[in-house]
Amino acid sequence: MKPKLMVEPSYWLETGIKFQTVNGVKLFKFSDELQTRSDELLEFSKSRLLTPEEKAELDGISELAQIFTYANSVLAAESQWFLTTPENLLPKEQNNSVNIATHQNL
Repeated sequence: MKPKLMVEPSYWLETGIKFQTVNGVKLFKFSDELQTRSDELLEFSKSRLLTPEEKAELDGISELAQIFTYANSVLAAESQWFLTTPENLLPKEQNNSVNIATHQNL
């Protein structure tokens, strides 16, 4: 396996991350600046005009996007798990059943 040169995803921890609430769940998102930079690098990549430094930056941003995708899916799954209680899963119906026991003379 050949080592891959990339900017560490942690490089953007202070400036490249924001939180956005979606359906009551706080999710990791790219800051507007990082999203713009990612889009620029992707366009350069399509044109094959990336420098090695830009390729390393794009690879780091792509890795961070994969981390966000995983973390956000875990957060979303956990929020669904905890927001849905057994009482909410079943329709509320009035219990109309009656148990009748009769004595039989044998």
